[in-house]
Amino acid sequence: MKPVRVVTLCWVLLLVSRLGATRKESPEEASFYYGNFPLGFSWGVGSSAFQTEGAWDQHGKGPSIWDTFTHSGKGNVLGDETADVACNSYYKVQEDVALLRELRVSHYRFSLSWPRLLPTGVRADGVNRKGIQFYSDFIDALVKSNITPIVTLHHWDLPQLLQAKYGGWQNVSMANYFSDYANLCFEAFGDRVKHWVTFSDPRTMAEEGYETGHHAPGLKLQGTGLYKAAHHVIKAHAQAWHAYNDTWRSQQQGLVGISLNCDWGEPVDLSNPKDIEAAERYLQFCLGWFANPIYAGDYPQVMKDHIGRKSAEQGLEMSRLPVFSLQEKSYIKGTSDFLGLGHFTTRYITERNYPSGQGPSYQNDRDLVELVDPNWLDLGSKWLYSVPWGFRRLLNFAQTQYGNPLIYVTENGASQKLHCTQLCDEWRIQYLKGYTNEMLKAIKDGANVKGYTSWSLLDKFEWERGYSDRYGFYYIDFNKKNRPRYPKASVEYYKRIIIANGFPNQREVETWYFKALEICSINNQMLAAEPLLSYMQIVTEIVVPTVCTLCILIAAVLLMLLLRSLS
Repeated sequence: MKPVRVVTLCWVLLLVSRLGATRKESPEEASFYYGNFPLGFSWGVGSSAFQTEGAWDQHGKGPSIWDTFTHSGKGNVLGDETADVACNSYYKVQEDVALLRELRVSHYRFSLSWPRLLPTGVRADGVNRKGIQFYSDFIDALVKSNITPIVTLHHWDLPQLLQAKYGGWQNVSMANYFSDYANLCFEAFGDRVKHWVTFSDPRTMAEEGYETGHHAPGLKLQGTGLYKAAHHVIKAHAQAWHAYNDTWRSQQQGLVGISLNCDWGEPVDLSNPKDIEAAERYLQFCLGWFANPIYAGDYPQVMKDHIGRKSAEQGLEMSRLPVFSLQEKSYIKGTSDFLGLGHFTTRYITERNYPSGQGPSYQNDRDLVELVDPNWLDLGSKWLYSVPWGFRRLLNFAQTQYGNPLIYVTENGASQKLHCTQLCDEWRIQYLKGYTNEMLKAIKDGANVKGYTSWSLLDKFEWERGYSDRYGFYYIDFNKKNRPRYPKASVEYYKRIIIANGFPNQREVETWYFKALEICSINNQMLAAEPLLSYMQIVTEIVVPTVCTLCILIAAVLLMLLLRSLS
């Protein structure tokens, strides 16, 4: 997920006035649906390797671009934090699997660290067998606990040597290196892993890594770098899918898809054709950018038209958006067994024409402005507002746009931006309740959603935000060396949704809420008492034995003096 810069000041009055004049509350915004998800619906949570594992240079792991980015000392990350230890999950596998059992989830979505398995990124340079063993043991632990592993091959942590030597995703050769890496993973883990995700949110990876420079590798190739990176990622995805399809599918019987994140874009004025077109354009530049080549064979026409026109106006002979050959279109089309969909919030969209003379950029290419309703629930992060009804609309859009694909929701969650410890996360419960209920409505509408992954299992390293944003069901005290985990109220609530496979009735669902807050209140008290307990432990382990030892010594000295005086 990524922060999105939106206009919230000079446009607020416009938004409020236009919403009041043109919009009424829709039925899905006003009603809560009580009912069950389909039998066999898969509930889970997720995480990624770089954000949680730590052990950044242990047991043969090579450096990633994010290791380099966080170690640069250039202020790339808030507070100059690193993920060198993060959640220390590399050394806490059994503890984290126990948390998953406690949550009663059906699946766990996590990513493999490419540089942990291939330290240089190149298979021919050698495989790190300790990395293979670590993930193999982890997958075994999940399977033993009846938790289905959904494995992401690449969640942004490209091996540093591939970036330094070849320019990373700016180089088309990455597709071959990625295919070699994917084949290694299919070979090593495919007997137990039946759900593969090639890339997680590649749009953010391309935009923030190669356009704004806010993410690793920190390049600012405005209006060109992100399109080239995305082009090569799409080719790499297709190559990995074909590798699985040609070599491994017949014996392993698994599925290979991609995870694409997109917020919903709603027209500010539903009676204004330009706003409707702008909202459609927003979705195509967001979701269609990657989904359209995979499901239809080429980039959305609106992207080709807008970027092509602006490129010409900027004096370029060719469009800044790369072109797929006819052979590549045929090769890429149909390379997804399921669509992984990540979603967090919604934006209102209105048209705004940016002059080509302002220079090339992804934001200017879209010719639109993103707005937020000041009445939406603010969750603490600058970009994330709770707007559940947008989730239903995005799911229905994907269902109709891409031919009713099999959909797994691969990311959905809310961050907490508080400096104090907060286990009673009522706002996350409300977010979870609202968004999962809109997903249930979308399924009733006809969307083919088979599973849901809430983001995320643990509080973790949040990229350029360091540890300031917390998405986890479990609170982690990052000031303590052993990184203890503490359950938030949302753990109990989500567990109840999973056990019931939906929302049985109003009375029962209300009891979940109060039970969750009751448990978190107790946990908060126990957490608050920990410093005293730690002090008492010190007293018990150090002070008491020391005093006893001194007493024995004093008694021995007094006895010696007594014996000497008697003699």
